[in-house]
Amino acid sequence: MFFAPALRTRTFAPRTFDRSFERFVNDAFSTARRSLNVEQDDKSWTVTLDVPGFAREDLSIGIEGAVVRIESKADAKRQFKAAYELPQDIDVAASEAKLENGVLTLKLGKLVPVSNVAQLQIN
Repeated sequence: MFFAPALRTRTFAPRTFDRSFERFVNDAFSTARRSLNVEQDDKSWTVTLDVPGFAREDLSIGIEGAVVRIESKADAKRQFKAAYELPQDIDVAASEAKLENGVLTLKLGKLVPVSNVAQLQIN
């Protein structure tokens, strides 16, 4: 059996790629430490997320389709940014957010899919 260690050269793995990958991995693991909990029932999802040190005025929550984006405003003391995709579109009218003791609780209503099927008459 022959063993040859892999050598890193600029043509094989440039340092910018290594740094990009390192940032990606760090962001992925730092997101996992945020203590995210998602529960669902027939009509809604309940998402709880730890965001210590933030006030209601510091956070902005945006919903687009099945994606919920949570980020801190530009003038906040700390910066926070996260996006989560749910398996079904979110009903904004049936959704609410609450922040108590550093725990953000989102109750996101499930949007009931509307069928756009039209019947075609056979001649």
